[in-house]
Amino acid sequence: MSGPSIARIAVNVPLSLEFDYRIDGETPAIGGRVRVPFGRREQVGVVLSTADSTEFDIKKLKSLKAVLDNDALLSEDDLWLLKFCSDYYHHPVGEVVAAALPAALRQGRPLHETVEHFRVSGAAGDTLSRAPKQQAIYDRLDAAGEDGLSATELNVVEDNWRTAAKALVERGLVERFDAISSSRRPELASQPGPELNPDQQAAVDAVSKSDGFGCFVLDGVTGSGKTEVYLQLIESTLARGEQVLVLVPEIGLTPQLVNRFEQRLGFRPALLHSALTDNERLDAWRRARDGSAPLVVGTRSAVFVPLMKPGLIIVDEEHDQSLKQQEGLRYSARDLAIARAKRAGVPAVLGSATPSLELLWQCEHGRYTRLPLPVRAGGARPPHIRLLDTTRDPGVEGLSNALLDAVSKHLEDDGQALLFLNRRGFAPTLICADCGHVAECHRCDARMTVHQRQQQLRCHHCGASRPIDASCSDCGSAELRPLGEGTERLEDALKVRFPDRVIKRIDSDSVQRKGAIGEALEAAIGGDADILVGTQMLSKGHHFPKLTLVGIVNADQGLFGTDFRSGERMAQSIVQVAGRAGREQRAGEVLVQTAFPEHVFWQRLIDSGYAGIARDELAVREQLHWPPYSRLALLRSSAHQRHDAMRFLEAARQRFSRFEGLTVLGPVDAPMARRAGRHRVQLLLQSDDRGLLHHALSHSRRALEDLPEARRVRWSVDVDPIELL
Repeated sequence: MSGPSIARIAVNVPLSLEFDYRIDGETPAIGGRVRVPFGRREQVGVVLSTADSTEFDIKKLKSLKAVLDNDALLSEDDLWLLKFCSDYYHHPVGEVVAAALPAALRQGRPLHETVEHFRVSGAAGDTLSRAPKQQAIYDRLDAAGEDGLSATELNVVEDNWRTAAKALVERGLVERFDAISSSRRPELASQPGPELNPDQQAAVDAVSKSDGFGCFVLDGVTGSGKTEVYLQLIESTLARGEQVLVLVPEIGLTPQLVNRFEQRLGFRPALLHSALTDNERLDAWRRARDGSAPLVVGTRSAVFVPLMKPGLIIVDEEHDQSLKQQEGLRYSARDLAIARAKRAGVPAVLGSATPSLELLWQCEHGRYTRLPLPVRAGGARPPHIRLLDTTRDPGVEGLSNALLDAVSKHLEDDGQALLFLNRRGFAPTLICADCGHVAECHRCDARMTVHQRQQQLRCHHCGASRPIDASCSDCGSAELRPLGEGTERLEDALKVRFPDRVIKRIDSDSVQRKGAIGEALEAAIGGDADILVGTQMLSKGHHFPKLTLVGIVNADQGLFGTDFRSGERMAQSIVQVAGRAGREQRAGEVLVQTAFPEHVFWQRLIDSGYAGIARDELAVREQLHWPPYSRLALLRSSAHQRHDAMRFLEAARQRFSRFEGLTVLGPVDAPMARRAGRHRVQLLLQSDDRGLLHHALSHSRRALEDLPEARRVRWSVDVDPIELL
């Protein structure tokens, strides 16, 4: 009996299609990779299904060029997640599959490659008594048995081992051979953790007793011990022989978290993030897939990593915007993690001190379970928040006298201070003192940021840069001045005020070198830096034992935002950075510089905390019918000519207007109408019925791809957008 004759392939192209190819030789495994002709090139694709027939003339179909995997690379559950992602976010399945694979596998490299190994081949006796390094290598290889150790494994356990290994080979005691590396699952050698307080124990018990899938929102104030809850759940999951996936928003969060996991569990988790080399990423992906990595920690793309036996999925800092991909495939790693956990029948734990309003709404309606941690662990007290009125005390270089005096006091008491300003560079703009002209980006509707040390103006939207203008382009005046403050300017001002103190700036400019962020955070955590200056990078989950003062320099940036999420995001930012203070036995203080101390936002935050802000914001959302009380999708279009971008979305509007119950708003210029030389237009779709919204999108995607206007634009669909910019 002959096998199937057609393979349906996901190819990495921007078309919402599966491509049929003829099977002339061996039948490829579903979930395996194949090499196929596509246009004038060859592509690596993944087999989604096989069939006996096709709607096309089978004689005209192209044949598979090569089968790259004898067995399935992706399991049935892995393929389900990729198809679900493609369907929910209305993105071509070939691009979704490509985004989920390490670069080495996308390029057609084998999953397993032979690597250099060493094993014992003769008895050493006492011959190595005068060669301790050789003896150490020999003993390790002897303990490893017949399989020996790979060069990668020897790199981990021994420094400078190659000279000793070469000598052992020459003496006939060790042999070198090439083999496929087989990873070993590490033994769980956990250290006992601290005794849980009643709230932590209740959270652990609730998740542990869940039968199969459950979505749990670990709503814990900063410093409440969420990580300890994670650890207890991880330990029990690993003890059952199952795997755990932990998602974090940014690479900067991984060093401290990974070190804590390693110290507690006795092994290093497999890591997946953008700073890895292709080989490192492939190795971690492979170990997760074969089950030899019991714990995987990664940023958002790790949500796709295959797991042999998943038992628990954790999303730390679930509210963080970094968990939503904003370019290309616009997916939410948090939401996919929930869908994946439900499919696998395992718990999903989403932790945050400032849970997103959508999750709080789901808890209120009984769909998710809220697990509160209302007090700080270990008896630490919450920080005291006080407002500083900058209209009465403007200070110098953005730092009020009251804030500087507080920094002095805390330093004298052997504390550490953190000054938070979510604006990197020296100053946000360069202004002409004579005519008021502001230096602007030539490619974006945005102002150029002053980077004084590099003597550059930079656009933080498109990356364009140029030397700082010597004269005004409007009036020719040389009286150009930096206006406003960035983290560089704060750092310089603090060095003048505190010349004998160690000041550390941590932002994306200062930690570009590989490993720099880990070094900077290590200095901050170890107390080597007296004053920390930084952006959002310092607000996310870090534990600074000596930190007793947090100063928020320009707190008014989000008070008058136009996005419906502005209030939520501002509250999250303030509460998160404030929570870095006073996490040990010493009380923390938080000083907020604002020109609007009487604003209702500040009063609510001080009186009722984040919970009060969340209640207010949800009430406003319900009144205005914004999410979670409705569903949104945003179509974006960009082109070199504005009318091309507008025509495409006008055609899209006409199509979507046919669906009753779907509100279509636009098309209009984006808030930043020009970026990187392209004009940007957007169309907003809104509906009370999520099913209707997805029905309209799924029935329109292929038609939009086929529009003549689509050839002149770049366009995208953003389901559940987190910003309307």
